[in-house]
Amino acid sequence: MKLALFDLDHTLLPIDSDYAWGVFTTTIGWTDPIDFSRRNDEFFAHYKAGTLDIHDYVRFATEALRRHGAVQAQAAHAQFMRSVVQPAIQPQALALVRQHQLAGDEVVIVTATNEFVTRPIAQAFGVAELIAVELERDSAAGGSGWITGEIKGTPSAREGKVARVAQWLAQRELSWADVESTFYTDSINDLSLLEKVNHPVATNPDQRLRAMANERGWRILDLF
Repeated sequence: MKLALFDLDHTLLPIDSDYAWGVFTTTIGWTDPIDFSRRNDEFFAHYKAGTLDIHDYVRFATEALRRHGAVQAQAAHAQFMRSVVQPAIQPQALALVRQHQLAGDEVVIVTATNEFVTRPIAQAFGVAELIAVELERDSAAGGSGWITGEIKGTPSAREGKVARVAQWLAQRELSWADVESTFYTDSINDLSLLEKVNHPVATNPDQRLRAMANERGWRILDLF
């Protein structure tokens, strides 16, 4: 199997969908604009520095979702897709995904952003297979069935991306040795997965990843 793995934010999208969703919740009045913006910026700075506590971040990022419930959350996300995500989807990113699909490759988006935010975005790219941060749901007797703010299983961030792709392969009775893998990402946070695949591609790379890609002779692709 030829496996094409794609990070999402700043790789296929020229925006950070998680951060943009947070900003969007402020514009629709779900969060306090000053306090939320300050905390969102702090978490984003930690992400870029590679020091993000993803469990703390997911609790913060899903707080408004938990408060408003599933019906309002899904309606808000549909509006988010129309006003923020769809205008940001670039034809060259769509073309890259289609190129792999037409070649018969298995295409998977692997992202550290949670599944609520990213599932509709993956669908907009025509990608059925998504490895994202899974959200725990209240499954207790009489529970809401809605998200709790906690992460279910291994978060698909940093080294966790390698573990989650390995789980995905194992579910198909495959291992890394059974696939020829390519991974596109912009971030040094994804170094573990870049080092695991056969063909690492530094895509719209941040400064540190660009320097490393040049040093190691990895392909550099500037989509945006």
